[in-house]
Amino acid sequence: MRSPLTGFFCLLALTVGACSPTVDYNGPLQSARTSTVTLVQITNDSVGGITADTVYGQKSIAAALPGLTTEGIQTAEENRTEWAIAAFNSDGFQVLQVFKGKNGKVRAVHGVTHHLQGPNGERIGMAFHEIGLGRMNCRIGKGLWRGMAICHAKNARNVDLVFAIPQYQGPFDQLPPDIELQDSILQRIIWTPNS
Repeated sequence: MRSPLTGFFCLLALTVGACSPTVDYNGPLQSARTSTVTLVQITNDSVGGITADTVYGQKSIAAALPGLTTEGIQTAEENRTEWAIAAFNSDGFQVLQVFKGKNGKVRAVHGVTHHLQGPNGERIGMAFHEIGLGRMNCRIGKGLWRGMAICHAKNARNVDLVFAIPQYQGPFDQLPPDIELQDSILQRIIWTPNS
């Protein structure tokens, strides 16, 4: 007769496996957290082929991101949820979320996969201490991003990095102590066009 714990652990393994992001199995163990594959490069001036002049629309965004497909989604920003255009890789894995500006152009692009690279080599899944930021470049998130750290990328004032702080219990009106901030994990890279 099987132990009830055996069934529990099998169910737990299946659940965790179903929620896991795409993993590169040809590298060290750390590659499950970050990646050496770059689908899109984020710079001061662009996200892949998306620039300040890109018209907001599925066709124009798909044209700026060869190899990716686009689809409308509803997603969260810091203070609200809204409709955006998501870009997906050939496996159907979400890479970017593109938000509409008032002028019919792109207002912001959120990088949401570990298969992209920020302006200083930042990758989703990296720890705060690996990126080498200081807390003076950061603020505490609010609203839907309560308890997260939002920081300016080095030498790229139009690129923000959003970090999840595991186990952080508040207070939520200030950044956590350095020991907790240093271990926070990059979740999102946000690009806004230079104006």
